[in-house]
Amino acid sequence: MPPTHLHLDCPSGISGDMFAAALLDFGVPLPLFQSAVTALGLKETVVLKSERGLRGGLAGTRFLVETPHEHDHAHGRSWAQIREILHNSNLIPVVKDTALKIFNRVAEAEARLHGVLVDEVHFHEVGAVDSIVDIVVAAVGVHHLGLQEVTASVPVDGTGTIQCAHAAFPLPAPATAEILRHIPIRQIPVEAELTTPTGAAILAQLVRHFGPLENFVTDRIGYGLGARDLPGRPNVLRAFLGHAPTQGQASHDQIVEIRTHLDDITGEHLAHAIDRLMAEGALDAAVSPLLMKKGRPGHLLTVLALPKDAERLASVVLRETTAFGLRLERVERRTLRREEKTVSTPYGSVRVKLGYLGDSLVQIHPEDADCRQHAAASSISPAVVAASARSLIQQSHS
Repeated sequence: MPPTHLHLDCPSGISGDMFAAALLDFGVPLPLFQSAVTALGLKETVVLKSERGLRGGLAGTRFLVETPHEHDHAHGRSWAQIREILHNSNLIPVVKDTALKIFNRVAEAEARLHGVLVDEVHFHEVGAVDSIVDIVVAAVGVHHLGLQEVTASVPVDGTGTIQCAHAAFPLPAPATAEILRHIPIRQIPVEAELTTPTGAAILAQLVRHFGPLENFVTDRIGYGLGARDLPGRPNVLRAFLGHAPTQGQASHDQIVEIRTHLDDITGEHLAHAIDRLMAEGALDAAVSPLLMKKGRPGHLLTVLALPKDAERLASVVLRETTAFGLRLERVERRTLRREEKTVSTPYGSVRVKLGYLGDSLVQIHPEDADCRQHAAASSISPAVVAASARSLIQQSHS
């Protein structure tokens, strides 16, 4: 089974260059990163390099971004400028989309901090060339590896203060703290910034679960080195690339179940709330009937969320429904390994979702919209189109 799960161990925090360095250390080619930077069409000349080094006695890789000729934009760019660069670049759409989402995490945090609209945000450190490069190569590396899941240990930051654009602030830096809202973080007694806004944004966008490594088979390990030595600890981001065991069990993780009882909400209002929850990133949202006190009919709203999204989605429930309270509970989830294929039936192409238990195919679900479209064109039942798609999948797996 190819490695599709990346786990980030962050004993000394994370920065964009450490993430890129860890990917390089276990084999992502540097020319791939250089090609992506060239595709941006930046006015600056950007040369990427890597070098071997030691941090706390551990050997690893450093990622270096060099701009031999200074440029007027070296100090930073606005979110609107960066968005235009990415939209106009020659990056493939999936990489472009991931980079935009990572940058948007930073833009939304800065907008909240400074009380401005997102499009009015001007990046300083994160708008500099090296940070733009860090985010773009992160998106490129994740796509190159074909990752299906990214997890991480709880990130750490140091203590003391950091000089921001206008004043000194205590750590975590304001942008880092804002980006990591609803995500666990802990401070350690090291007087240094350990988790940067760029590193925080990469975590916030890519990671689906924070905690220790569990049920994992490691294929490769990469050590991304930070720029300086830290007293008493290795300044290293350790990246594990691997997969879940191939035995018959389903993969498992933890999610948060949000529940509330509602007895004074209309069907239209409830449908709107579910639409909002799904748009905000809920894994699922469903309603079941209840018989409440005094014989009143009601509804049980159940929302499934990743732990990092739970508080935000709980706020959506309280804003978008008539609930005065709700319950949150961490639960374990078992899921099949998923894959999507497109098959060419006699009626047209149909997307099919496949579910694997270990190496065994146990679920085949043709996309209903595709089946309906081809059924209408051929004046047949959607069930006929679906049966044809299932048969083709089963033949290819026999």
